[in-house]
Amino acid sequence: METKELWHGIPRKEIPWFPTIDADACIGCTLCFLTCGRNVYEMQGNKSVAVKPYSCMVGCSTCSMVCPTQAISFPDRELINKLEREHKIFGIVRKESAEKKAKLDAAKARAVAEDEVAKITSRTRFEIAGEFGEKRFLVQMEELVKDYPFDFINVNLSVPTVKGAFENTPSFMTFEVTSTEQADIQEFLPLVRDLIRRNGLILSSENKL
Repeated sequence: METKELWHGIPRKEIPWFPTIDADACIGCTLCFLTCGRNVYEMQGNKSVAVKPYSCMVGCSTCSMVCPTQAISFPDRELINKLEREHKIFGIVRKESAEKKAKLDAAKARAVAEDEVAKITSRTRFEIAGEFGEKRFLVQMEELVKDYPFDFINVNLSVPTVKGAFENTPSFMTFEVTSTEQADIQEFLPLVRDLIRRNGLILSSENKL
């Protein structure tokens, strides 16, 4: 689509604001082509051509400012002032500004909320090792979480042999601590570490997921 349909309530094609290029003065430096964010220009041969004149931002004349040979010109600035007065656009502009501010405020609020969520630890993986034997570690884990909105999931106990486990052969366990209510588990984690310590087990690693 070449143009926006309206400029603050005014049909864009009723606004004769666009660049005029003096082809004889144009040296093909491409500054206008590079500078324009609306893709108004194309380079044809070694000359700049305004192929999408109504895509030009109303009131913008940056390209003419950077043109080294002053090959680009625009209508007098009074044209914009006259349009603003005749169409009384500032009521529309204030409404559009309020809508823009509301969107920006909503985006900021969403970013703050996302930052807060990112700070929450709702799941952590533990790797522990040691002699499990008769320690009833799983039962103690169950007792630990019964009064909290947390749980142990993906519990895996790796033992050389069943007999070996009860003969105090070192074994390896992994599990995850998670919230059942999307709450922050950080205050609960010291209790998990204490449970590991009290059972004489080694905490190999602890990683937030």
